[in-house]
Amino acid sequence: MTDATRNDDDGVRDGTVSAELRSELLELARSVAVAAGDLLRARLSEVAGGRLLASGASTKSSPTDLVTDVDRSSEALIVSSLLSARPDDSILGEEGSSHNGSTGVTWVIDPLDGTINYLYGIPIFAVSIAASLRGRSVVGVVHNPVTAETFTASEGEGALLNGRPLRLEATGRPLGEALVGTGFSYRSKNRAAQARLLAVILPEVRDIRREGSAALDLCSVACGRLDAYFESGLQPWDLAAGGLVAREAGAGLDALDGVIEGDPTVVTAAPGLLGPLVELLERAGSGRPAAG
Repeated sequence: MTDATRNDDDGVRDGTVSAELRSELLELARSVAVAAGDLLRARLSEVAGGRLLASGASTKSSPTDLVTDVDRSSEALIVSSLLSARPDDSILGEEGSSHNGSTGVTWVIDPLDGTINYLYGIPIFAVSIAASLRGRSVVGVVHNPVTAETFTASEGEGALLNGRPLRLEATGRPLGEALVGTGFSYRSKNRAAQARLLAVILPEVRDIRREGSAALDLCSVACGRLDAYFESGLQPWDLAAGGLVAREAGAGLDALDGVIEGDPTVVTAAPGLLGPLVELLERAGSGRPAAG
């Protein structure tokens, strides 16, 4: 008997999650994300203006990739809350939390997406929590504690912003009139490749935005604040909740190999724009000249 068919009472069977369990998981993720957001907001005055850049922060993948005690405290709160409610679930957290459960459900957690923004007091950061089954997100929550905006999504049931349904419709807008978000690696070599890519992309779209939180960028496509978004090198916790919100709102979502060497490039866009943006990214990654 596998984890995913352990018993009918779990609400997880044959690779699917019951509607009742999805509702339970979504409400748990929402309440825990808001609680973690309260912690982040309460401690913001300790770090705003970069006061923790010299102390209280350490590096991860590079000198520009930072983690703080606030990240760790937020993750600890999230993990303890989730396991208190559902002790047999698995955990995958950005800051290293890991727990092997038996239900088939894995919580994918980013306790503070947008750490650099947070350190500088820029109010674009979020808590991101998704519940996944066999690598597929079934519920997701992205919460910005400063704006009090909570994006939620449940597989097959749509996406919401503070309870308001999000549904994208094709506008007929061409790529040249699209506002496109992106993000950059913390590694210098990858940044250089992304800069070369951007030099091709920028002339072909309305403008580019780089706001510093992948989860919120994905949600910005879902609610129409961006027409599209692309970024290379995203981790599971960057994508799990925000990607589900974007898809359930009607955005197209794809992952491209070969645009940036070594890292897939995640692309999401409003209806009608995914294909043209994918084509442009592939052309830019190959070094071919712009069409026309």
